[in-house]
Amino acid sequence: MSYIKTGLLLVVMTFILMWVGSLVAGPRGVIIAFIVAMVLNGVSYWYSDKIVLKMYNARPLSSRENADIYSVVEELSSRADIPAPRVYITDVAVPNAFATGRDPDNAALCLTRGLVELLDKEELKGVISHELSHIKHRDTLIMTVTAAMASAIMMAVYMARWAAILGGFSRERNDSGNIIGLLAVSIFAPIAALIVQLAISRSREYAADTRGAEIAGSPEGLARALEQMARGNERTRFDAAPQTQHLFIVKPSANNFVANLFSTHPPVAERVKRLRSMA
Repeated sequence: MSYIKTGLLLVVMTFILMWVGSLVAGPRGVIIAFIVAMVLNGVSYWYSDKIVLKMYNARPLSSRENADIYSVVEELSSRADIPAPRVYITDVAVPNAFATGRDPDNAALCLTRGLVELLDKEELKGVISHELSHIKHRDTLIMTVTAAMASAIMMAVYMARWAAILGGFSRERNDSGNIIGLLAVSIFAPIAALIVQLAISRSREYAADTRGAEIAGSPEGLARALEQMARGNERTRFDAAPQTQHLFIVKPSANNFVANLFSTHPPVAERVKRLRSMA
């Protein structure tokens, strides 16, 4: 089922890119956008995990550097009945984490330095179990492909904005209607990409919380970890790329009404409430 959903997602993202291409360069833009989309689809499937890890300068965490984390990952992976993922760390002071990879055999778990320094062992178990749940149920395939394709859409939007400023790149469609169309796509294409992210993320976070608590053996560690991470994100702003925010266990941005309205994550308070009701 995850492969079908991923295929549908790639089709939707491809059409968005082709729409942007048509407004930037007319019929030729559609052809170019289609070719680019096909290349990106392949790259997104095979290399999206490496792209995302590179975006955050994540480096492999050796077992000698932190044997405790490796011990926890191996223990919980055995409980979840999946291979232990590769473990990475990124030098970000804000506590957060994400998992990436197209399947359990090619998965990676990335922890921020702030998370490792802040959480105790039980809280860390809760976070890792949550991410292992994403890996086990192949949520990471859809989530990382979405991140890569959303990045491509954002690049195309920047092109559309410059085309609107310069009067449009298409000789066939250089009238005022084309300029208005370019301005419209520069506004609505990111919203369309965000809607796709919203569609795949919120329900998956609730499910991963529940399954993660089962893997960890208790919901309390994850509940406390979510509260700690929420406070950490409030104290220190982490400007993660918008197209990758849905990957993180807690939305890495400042809380406000608009951010919550269009958030790819359910409210932390609601997640904690659901977890504690399990106990």
